[in-house]
Amino acid sequence: MKKWLQKTLVITVALLTFGLITPNHEIWDSLENNHSNNGSQGSNVESNNTELSSTIVEDSFTKVESIDTPDLEPILVAAKEQSYIKFGSRIAPVISDEFEQRIYPKLEEVLDLTLSRLDNDSFKYVAISNQPSGEYNEKIFNISDGTSGKDLIRFHVRTEKRPQEGYYYNFHYHTSEDNFISHHSLGDIYWSKNTPPKWLS
Repeated sequence: MKKWLQKTLVITVALLTFGLITPNHEIWDSLENNHSNNGSQGSNVESNNTELSSTIVEDSFTKVESIDTPDLEPILVAAKEQSYIKFGSRIAPVISDEFEQRIYPKLEEVLDLTLSRLDNDSFKYVAISNQPSGEYNEKIFNISDGTSGKDLIRFHVRTEKRPQEGYYYNFHYHTSEDNFISHHSLGDIYWSKNTPPKWLS
């Protein structure tokens, strides 16, 4: 087999399989031996090489298609939706830009990290709560195991009044790993010196 064709095939297989499959070097050795032994039968070697390359490419597609990775997109969309329901029409216009730029990307990372630890069967039953708390209560949403009903992670926002500064919204989360004791901060967004409206308003 010509070197440039061999290299092209190796690169193609590596790209198609995202590096998960690397062609076996014994294949190339046997092809080169066949080529040198059957110099007069060049057309047969060419057709064998074509069949082999198509087999490798077909196998690589099968491998890639069989990889079953959980789709986080529906959960991320629901998480953002619950956040905006929590903010309501009075708070959302004021903090939405900062939330989108600074808080939500961190929230995505935490969800990705937490849910990627689950096996595919457990992931199928993950549920997100759909009733953020109102008044000045903290709950935005909880992610839970749908079969047991136990929470895996809880996302909250707390209204804090800081002397001489005014009001801030502190976004944070709690995990089941420490029985929801530790307070993991995602960041703060400043409101103003005036008392903020209640959630859901």
